[in-house]
Amino acid sequence: MAHSLSAKKRIRQNEKRRLLNRVRKIAVREEIKTFELAISSGKLDDATKQLREVTSRLDKVASKNTIHKNAAARKRSRLTRRLNALKAKGTGTSAAKA
Repeated sequence: MAHSLSAKKRIRQNEKRRLLNRVRKIAVREEIKTFELAISSGKLDDATKQLREVTSRLDKVASKNTIHKNAAARKRSRLTRRLNALKAKGTGTSAAKA
């Protein structure tokens, strides 16, 4: 148990920051889930719009140091690759029909 005033304050600050970080991480996970749902359903427009929102959320969370900036960049890159693969798959099938 902390005895000094500064140590007690540090405990209070850490608890607040921990809760804020949890909220931010959960928000990112929810955004990614909605993106993956759009990808799996094949809705290209929704997925593109959702990727923009996920990217924005990842950048904001990384700027607050909740997650590392390289981790955010890695997630952004992987999600973009999935969207691009869906786009390539979509254009390939329409070209085959024509």
